[in-house]
Amino acid sequence: MSLTVRAAVLEAMGLPAPYAQSRPLQIREVELDGPGPGEVQVRVLAAGLCHSDLSVVNGDRPRPLPMVIGHESAGEVVACGEGVHDLAPGDRVIMVFVPSCGGCLPCQEGRPALCEPGAASNGAGTLLGGVRRLRLNGQPLNHHVGVSCFAEQCVVSRRSCVKIDTTLTPAEAALFGCAVLTGAGAVFNTARLGAGSTAAVVGLGGVGFSALLAAVASGAREVVAVDFSDDKLALARELGATATVNARDPDAAEQVRTLTRGGVDVAFEMAGAVPALELAWAVTRRGGSTVSSGLPNPGKRFALPPVQMVAEERTLRGSYLGSGVPARDLPRYVDLYRRGKLPVDRLMGRTFALDDINLGLDRLASGEAMRDVVLL
Repeated sequence: MSLTVRAAVLEAMGLPAPYAQSRPLQIREVELDGPGPGEVQVRVLAAGLCHSDLSVVNGDRPRPLPMVIGHESAGEVVACGEGVHDLAPGDRVIMVFVPSCGGCLPCQEGRPALCEPGAASNGAGTLLGGVRRLRLNGQPLNHHVGVSCFAEQCVVSRRSCVKIDTTLTPAEAALFGCAVLTGAGAVFNTARLGAGSTAAVVGLGGVGFSALLAAVASGAREVVAVDFSDDKLALARELGATATVNARDPDAAEQVRTLTRGGVDVAFEMAGAVPALELAWAVTRRGGSTVSSGLPNPGKRFALPPVQMVAEERTLRGSYLGSGVPARDLPRYVDLYRRGKLPVDRLMGRTFALDDINLGLDRLASGEAMRDVVLL
């Protein structure tokens, strides 16, 4: 059985900003099929606006079109497909943008963020297993990384959602699906940042701020925040940054190295831009690590000097989905939030109706947005 829902459909990438005028996301009435085996139908309550969404709109992250986009969200289960016995209508869930099959080598190694069938289905614009549950005028629509949450309802694989309790507001819960899972996970899982360490966070969007909160929670003795926005840097100080540096300053890297007496143990690049990665590498000390969660255009390249990597015993690591196990990590992060250790609510920006979603894209493109949320 199918139903009609309102959804934000992307039909062409690369339309010019301002997006409030070019309107790359069109609100359409689309057909949504009910859940198949191993799938769940979810009423979307809140969906975060993430730079990864903008990267699809502007063409930096090419995806098959047309597509209902959106990947960071929380909602309420409406119906469960055959074989789903651990969820029921009324349950609250956070959706996760990498479904994990549980059977491939990365999944068996406890690294579901690298699930091979999950990556293949995300790239193809399908749910795990290769199906599509969305149509527009009878023609199939692609799914965005198995979620497609800029819609009143969505159908996802059971392996794309994690059950939570109802103590979080939908807007708060949505942020955990990407910003917190990615940013905090880069600190806790990828870097395993220890008490007494020094860290720098380059790029203060929702993911970068989540990394900053996690670095503070980890007991880092110095946390330097780096961004273009003085307003964001002021908030970073309120949230525990011991120092801040404006990335526009020509000597920004030298400022960080001076503040930290030679560089930091771990530098986190969270901006999704090669200059940010270059800056993060430049402020990492001898023997330190640079961790990147940013996703620049696939055509971009980063020139890494091998002699420096070897002679200084430096490491460069990628972190996808916070190197996390969502079913394990999300309850932990929510508990840290409840105890005041990860004050994610301080990262909330503006809220938008679905009809105004292109205004939210403009805020993302300008760099002024914190974590804006679409409420449905």
